[in-house]
Amino acid sequence: MSGEDKGPPSRELYARLQVSPDATSEEIKKAYRQWAQVYHPDKYQDFRLKETATQNFQRICEAHEILTDEYKRQIYDIYGMEGLASGLELGPRLTKVEELKEELERLRRRKEQEKILSHIRPSGTIVANLSLPDFLDGYGIVKGMAMSSEVHSQLSKRNAVQIGGNLQVEENSGGGAANAVFRHQLSSVSSIEFVASAGLRSLIGLQTTRQLSLHSTATIAMAKSLKDGSINLSNTWTRRLSETANGHIQLLLGPESSVAVGWQKKDEKISATGELKIGTSSFGASAHYTHRFSSKSHGRIGGRFGSSALEIEIGGGRKVSDFSTVRMLYIVGIQGTFWRFELHRGGQKLIIPILLSSRWNPLFATGAFMIPTSLYLLLKKFIMKPYYLTRDKQKALKNKQKTYAQVQEARAAAEKAQHLMQNVANRKRNKQAETNGLVITKAVYGNRKTLRKGEELGEANEDSEITDVTTPLNFLVNDSGQLKLHEGVKKSGIMGFYDPCPGESKQLYVEYTYGGQRFEAVAGDFEELAIPQEAHRI
Repeated sequence: MSGEDKGPPSRELYARLQVSPDATSEEIKKAYRQWAQVYHPDKYQDFRLKETATQNFQRICEAHEILTDEYKRQIYDIYGMEGLASGLELGPRLTKVEELKEELERLRRRKEQEKILSHIRPSGTIVANLSLPDFLDGYGIVKGMAMSSEVHSQLSKRNAVQIGGNLQVEENSGGGAANAVFRHQLSSVSSIEFVASAGLRSLIGLQTTRQLSLHSTATIAMAKSLKDGSINLSNTWTRRLSETANGHIQLLLGPESSVAVGWQKKDEKISATGELKIGTSSFGASAHYTHRFSSKSHGRIGGRFGSSALEIEIGGGRKVSDFSTVRMLYIVGIQGTFWRFELHRGGQKLIIPILLSSRWNPLFATGAFMIPTSLYLLLKKFIMKPYYLTRDKQKALKNKQKTYAQVQEARAAAEKAQHLMQNVANRKRNKQAETNGLVITKAVYGNRKTLRKGEELGEANEDSEITDVTTPLNFLVNDSGQLKLHEGVKKSGIMGFYDPCPGESKQLYVEYTYGGQRFEAVAGDFEELAIPQEAHRI
């Protein structure tokens, strides 16, 4: 489900007890005792209440049993309930937590490796250069084409091979090459590659990479041309500058010696690159910046400047499916004015640059930018947006029908759980109200889009994509008048909650009073929520 919040797996047991994934055994036991006071079957005489309490008490006991067992908890944190249900055995020799972690990590790597070995990853690019001036002059619209393709295969845990080739045709000339790379992992921090290429630029080469420290990597490469016998030596140092950025320095010695300094940054919203390169016969600088407006669309701006290039590009793209992205760029520079269309699907790319004019004309360049931009905005408003809204509604309806029984069962269980905690929640609420403490006046959880529209919960109904969770949150307020929902724990797993719209992005909206003042807060499905906070004041 593409709309589902992405978060850490295997956290439902922590949500049941309302403890942090980093909670100690004592904190887990304390939380268990508090929940047991509400859900222990012996507290109820009514048959229906006793049955409901038994079901919820069993869920609490299951969470307590797993999370207080050192070994089971480690398995659960990495593999989830599937790891426990599959009877994963780690052996009696593992008596220390460090040994257990090491073994689990080894098993995780083996599982990932097996997944890699079961796939051969192909990739390829097709570039079709079109020229509008040539077409108008009667010479045909296709100016040239280039194709490249490669296949990467993991032969074993330490060995991998990459085979590929490329062909290029430009007017009356062309060429091609076939290449192969064999990679051997020498250790966990170093590798070596053997490179060979036959064709227009035949060469053989050797490259070795070593991780110097936690944040630094060095690569040394040597390549010999089989055409003229020249040798190129290169040395590249890469350094991690922060959590989202790294930089590199590359020194190249050969017929065309150069030194280059570059920088890259990438996080959830932006990605940016920049490089300055100075050679014996040329120099240049380039930079690109991409901003993601949403999970589906992005904008891009970039440029190149140097002895052989002067151009600026601007444009954007949109994700049209789980595997496909389209992009359009407007490029203007000394080589002319271009439109560039790109289709990315999996590891395949189709790139179509269209030369509009080889001469610089400000009026023409402005029109070449404004016309497609205006056309895109019109298409987006009157065709694309209605289409995607209709498609999303159809997908949501189909998913709703598919998960209807599951949601109704979870809804009934959550209502029963809330019924048992109602008395304690009311008592806590009244106690807080007497001292102007924390009182949850309204809390709803569910579909993010529905909550953003400000739709009221209204009467409980089977089709609602939001649910009232005022009672569970009042129940969770501690004696000090505070409430904390932990980061990384999906809120639908909290006792008294349920998932009213599986596959959709969800959030929690809370209105509360504290010290005679009104507050409101919003938190994503996996985000931490700590109240009261002054920042929440209305």
